[in-house]
Amino acid sequence: MVNKDIIVNFNLNETRHALLENGALMEIFVEQEDSEKVVGNIYKGRVTSILPGIEAAFVDIGLDRGAFLYVSDVAFNTGGFKDYEDGPLYLSGEKSQSPRYTRPPEISIDDLLKVGQEILVQAVKEPMESKGPRVTTHLSLPGRHLVLMPLSKHIGISRRIKDEDERERLRAIIERIKPPDVGVIVRTEGEDKGEDGFGSDLNFLVGAWQRILKKASLIPAPSLVHRDLDLIFKTIRDLFTDDTSRLVIDSWEKYLQIIDFLETSLPHLAPRVFLYDKKEPIFDSYGIESEIEKTLRRKVWLKSGGCIVIDQAEALVAIDVNSGKMVDKKNLEETALQTNLEAAKEIARQLRLRDIGGIIILDFIDMEKPENKGRVVKALKEALRSDRSKTHLSEITELGLLQMTRKKVKKSLSKTICQPCPYCGGRGVVFSEATIETMVERELKRVCSVNDDKELLVFVHPRIATRMSDEVTSSLERKLDRKIYLKADKGLHLEDIKILSMSTLKEIN
Repeated sequence: MVNKDIIVNFNLNETRHALLENGALMEIFVEQEDSEKVVGNIYKGRVTSILPGIEAAFVDIGLDRGAFLYVSDVAFNTGGFKDYEDGPLYLSGEKSQSPRYTRPPEISIDDLLKVGQEILVQAVKEPMESKGPRVTTHLSLPGRHLVLMPLSKHIGISRRIKDEDERERLRAIIERIKPPDVGVIVRTEGEDKGEDGFGSDLNFLVGAWQRILKKASLIPAPSLVHRDLDLIFKTIRDLFTDDTSRLVIDSWEKYLQIIDFLETSLPHLAPRVFLYDKKEPIFDSYGIESEIEKTLRRKVWLKSGGCIVIDQAEALVAIDVNSGKMVDKKNLEETALQTNLEAAKEIARQLRLRDIGGIIILDFIDMEKPENKGRVVKALKEALRSDRSKTHLSEITELGLLQMTRKKVKKSLSKTICQPCPYCGGRGVVFSEATIETMVERELKRVCSVNDDKELLVFVHPRIATRMSDEVTSSLERKLDRKIYLKADKGLHLEDIKILSMSTLKEIN
């Protein structure tokens, strides 16, 4: 039985939500005032360019960067915005009996979209680095128990609901109550629910869709048509479920808003909301602040003495498993197995906690026995079952490598709360002091080749000034036939070198 708690911290410019499972921090969500979130928002956009070579298009949705729309994210019948106003969408005005998301595999992006065309799109991935958001025309509106797909007729059941009899019962209920021209997915929270609960959820979502259509018909493109819930109410919708023990929040104003909302729509959950009113910061009280700090480190120690090392690159993430202090020379296979099993659980936790997505390469400790490799893969799959992001795993290769993918929707935690180091420029390293000492000599040679000043004032970082002894300076003076005055400047970057003319006290470039 997993005991879940949600801890919410409000600050002037930032909101943070932490999900604890049996007291351990599993996920952290951060929303900052100066970084607008777009995932879940619906926009009325205009196609600005078609790229047949990569089967994609760019759509202007009113942001500073164009949104990326891939061919697989374009509904077959997206013929133009006016088609939304009358109901089903069809190409060339011809009706089709096939589901509206069905598309022949050979269809091209320029058969579906035209430059200047106005369409409704929904953001499914946040902007990252130089890339704009990714969008889709397969619109969806999530509710508490259901997800409405207004342009589909599909009925789906959450893959987390395993019992086949329950899946059939839920499917039968949805077939009875849903309008004929929409699709519905039953969320995990819908398990064991009856027709009444689904009906109220469905009526609310259908009403929201009608309001979206009406607003979209009245505003120009590009425009925001529908904004998804803010972080606190998204957390209540998606995470504050019946298996959550409590939600603790440190804002009196937000506490009242939550209680007011729950007493109206989910009264059985209202008693589980608590106001935190102690002097100690809430994340310190629950040990969350120190855990967040640890997520910024490369190395994560395991209880057994082993460790995992996480390196995030542009194209992929590499995670290396090391035995560390856990060494049993009498049975290397058993040591490797136990370390890998413990690492598999911690890797699953770190992926959720750091919100790492994309291609991930896991380098486990080498094991000889195929059955042991199978146990490690099974343990990793089991640990990932509670991950709400979609994952896919391969088998462990002969080299001990396992390739996996995890759906990337937004920036990782480190890229959300951190910025590239202004000291190293994001490289993660700086030149060694020995290298910088040589750089000083090269820079002096360059200056002397273009300047006739006989006396030079050289400012360097204190650590470099300490390294460059009087003997080294004298040697440079003889070699360059110049008088050199070396000064330490603690305000300089370790790699910075500033050379001034003693006659003018102006910097020589």
